[in-house]
Amino acid sequence: MPSRMALNFKRLRFKLPPTMDNICLEVAYVNTPAIAPVLTDEQTLDEVIECLAKHLPIETQGACDQRTLFEILLHAASHLESIENTCKTLQNTPCGNDVRYHLEKYKDMQGLELQLNRAFQDRLPPRLVNSQQCVATDFNLLPYYGQPTPEEEPYIYRSQAKDGTCSFYAYATLYVMRKNKRVTIALTAVRAHDTTIAVLTRLFDQISPLNLKIKRLYLDRGYFCVPVIRWLQALDIPFEMPVIIRGKQGGTRQLLKGGKSYKTTYTLQSQVYGCVTFNVWIVCLYHKGERGKHGIQYLAYAVYKIKLGLRSIHHDYRKRFGIETSYRLKNQCRIRTTTKNPVTRLLYVGIAFILLDLWIYLTWTYVSQPRKGGRLLFHDLFGLKRMLAFLSQAIERRRPPVTAVFLPDG
Repeated sequence: MPSRMALNFKRLRFKLPPTMDNICLEVAYVNTPAIAPVLTDEQTLDEVIECLAKHLPIETQGACDQRTLFEILLHAASHLESIENTCKTLQNTPCGNDVRYHLEKYKDMQGLELQLNRAFQDRLPPRLVNSQQCVATDFNLLPYYGQPTPEEEPYIYRSQAKDGTCSFYAYATLYVMRKNKRVTIALTAVRAHDTTIAVLTRLFDQISPLNLKIKRLYLDRGYFCVPVIRWLQALDIPFEMPVIIRGKQGGTRQLLKGGKSYKTTYTLQSQVYGCVTFNVWIVCLYHKGERGKHGIQYLAYAVYKIKLGLRSIHHDYRKRFGIETSYRLKNQCRIRTTTKNPVTRLLYVGIAFILLDLWIYLTWTYVSQPRKGGRLLFHDLFGLKRMLAFLSQAIERRRPPVTAVFLPDG
């Protein structure tokens, strides 16, 4: 019998017909211990608050202590609510003005970025530090409406029209793409006059404590320009990104020819930045009537030191869309606000990304089993929505929701 199970004997007496004597039987039964949970809602809340308190210390005073502040922020994030509505929903909480007063103590954008990035890197799954990883980077744009003030203007990023505006709060991230360990490892707010090189430099500076070597860097077509390609080549960083097709017959359009995939080189020229030569891989795909389409679809990729087959690069580049998924998941736990304060908005976005990283960390640490060939993760048992529900119900046990409305006296 297993060592954890206690074997006991119990004497049972059975009543038999009169023709038979009563006999005693000894029946063996096994005491099986109650199954203990591997993760509870209280434990989840404590893990999240411990990480936030360690890296985002906010000076508080009066009834609004640090834990109270973080509980309000997490409840608002888990319900996609504003701070004001959360304070009205929960009992025994300070008013929304008190909470915002403490949050507005953050005025240093660069200092807040440093604290957020330390939080990202504090609870990483094993083997992501001092290792070689595939990394993706992209911009996440949040619409801005109205006329910016002088304080807001430096942080308003102009881009193509989307959601009825050309002005955005922009955030650039670095995202590790490893099976079962997809996490955001760096975040920076994009300034109005930032060049793409400046943004990438800040991101790479943020991950320097990890001693991470980039095995492959995936970039969006928005990075396709002379300065970025030249900079990545100078740093000897392997990369792949789509080529922007320009021209009617010349330019990069002249590369789209023939019926077979092939490799070539191309020289991209700029009147301001000069020129750069790089490898281009052209992949030919046949529609074969899929979605009512026929003929050839050409895909062009700018590559540097990529050790893949020509046919494999298309499927390999699709991994980059994991960073797009992180942006959609981030929107499921981002605090809603109407404030235009760029530092406060960065704080809310950063907390959302921290929650995503902690979700991966908790799943890897608690909701999994080690096995030969790789750890088995039980994603169905602890999805992101369940984690947010855990945070919400643990907070509501401490601060019950308002259940009645009373009119004022008089």
